[in-house]
Amino acid sequence: MSTGFSATRGGGVAILLDAGEASILRSLVSQVLGLVEPGATGDDPLERALGIGSATAPSDPVLARLFPSAYADDDEAAADFRRYTEATLREGKRADAEVLLKTAEQGKVELTGEQAQAWLRALNDVRLALGVRLEVTEEVHEELAGMAEDDPRYPAYVTYDWLTYLQDTLVRALW
Repeated sequence: MSTGFSATRGGGVAILLDAGEASILRSLVSQVLGLVEPGATGDDPLERALGIGSATAPSDPVLARLFPSAYADDDEAAADFRRYTEATLREGKRADAEVLLKTAEQGKVELTGEQAQAWLRALNDVRLALGVRLEVTEEVHEELAGMAEDDPRYPAYVTYDWLTYLQDTLVRALW
């Protein structure tokens, strides 16, 4: 298992990934990328030019977690906010995922500060998505510690825990 991220000169970070780790990261990020389709805009040329999209909240729980309502108590304000921001947010999440996909490989991976920030956001998106699917709670570590290795959920929970570790070491290496 990887020893996590470490800081490098010039504000970057590095990590040593084995083939399995690189493959898991690429697979999970690809799955999130598949969920986060490009933001749709209306037919109006001005809406397309400004990236104004749909005001409808996602029905998929993972997408609802990745693109939460900005105003829980005000549906109209939440819809307006979503309409003006979600397409751009989707583009950003897709760009971050692409950075990780292009740079995650077996061996020593050296990232610039900018690439590391993209990894941080992409890892967060993967953790959010997996956490929703697993119905993770704050007791995830206790649940994992008490889970038998032959439990069908065990590999997914261990993966979630590993992603948490990677994200933690990346944050520590950046700051």
